Amino acid sequence: MIQLSGQNGGGQILRSSLTLSMITGQPFRLTKIRGARRKPGLARQHLTCVKAAAAISDAAVDGAEMGSTEIVFNPAKVTGGDYHFAIGTAGSTTLLAQTLLPALWQAEKPSTLTLEGGTHNPMAPPFDFLTRAFFPVLKKMGIEIETDLSRYGFVPAGGGKVIYRFLGGQKAKPIELLERGELLEQRIHCLCAHMEGPVAGKETSALRGELDWPENTVFIDHTKEADCQGNTLAAEVNFANITERVTSFGERGKTSKRVALDVAKMMNNYLSSEAVVGRNLADQLLLPMALAGEGKMLTSAPSNHVKTNIEVIEKFLSVKFEIEAQQRGCHFISVAS
Repeated sequence: MIQLSGQNGGGQILRSSLTLSMITGQPFRLTKIRGARRKPGLARQHLTCVKAAAAISDAAVDGAEMGSTEIVFNPAKVTGGDYHFAIGTAGSTTLLAQTLLPALWQAEKPSTLTLEGGTHNPMAPPFDFLTRAFFPVLKKMGIEIETDLSRYGFVPAGGGKVIYRFLGGQKAKPIELLERGELLEQRIHCLCAHMEGPVAGKETSALRGELDWPENTVFIDHTKEADCQGNTLAAEVNFANITERVTSFGERGKTSKRVALDVAKMMNNYLSSEAVVGRNLADQLLLPMALAGEGKMLTSAPSNHVKTNIEVIEKFLSVKFEIEAQQRGCHFISVAS
């Protein structure tokens, strides 16, 4: 049984361990779950991940309860099919999806995965990041996933609903992401739920000014398909080989200018670097690349999140990651079996 400690990490250690355990069939014990957090142990969204993983893999689990700081997870066989899981809070459905999808896309039959909770949570990748930045890379790797967002879920109400549909028997193929390629499109995207007035115009105008992008790059969505107010502002660049998308969340007391400045800083940092893969996307791609058995990418300085994720992956799979510093703060990350 694989022994793991969550003392120096957050929920990512748990999620990656669940995914890899389901894929490899190896049981694990995780102690000191979210040990460095102010409130350690399993919160609602983490517990949902454990229970959902157990459901799709017919796993035996000890410690699956709120606040638990230790679990033992012993999976059987992952079975494709129609699944529906609700977090019950604004906890991230995207993080739940990332826990379940790699195991299900390799199952013997197709799956439909319906998830309810937060779709746009400031502590996790927004749904749009998955569909516009992450999933296109997966498609290049041979993994195709269809999505349908029928209701948005913002903090604090949650209530979002998203459906993922995909075939089983999909295997990730190696990929190299070492050049951005030709610039194809720039996008500024503002999403407002139950918000009237000038917010969207102020945010997009301020961001255009900071980035010096033309007016035709602006896309604004107003929706009432949400249980509470919500607002995100994103900038996106589409290159031939990669897409980078950065997002800031509007909140009470935060000016439109501040929201725009946050987005502009993140996008300008990326554009002024030689990195191909954005920092957040690099973290998402570690597992698919490891499952493919090999891969290479050029990214910015890896976060502790990336390093922790690599440590977990190497405990379950017979692969080895290498991180090499390059010029101007870039890092070359490779994996091989």
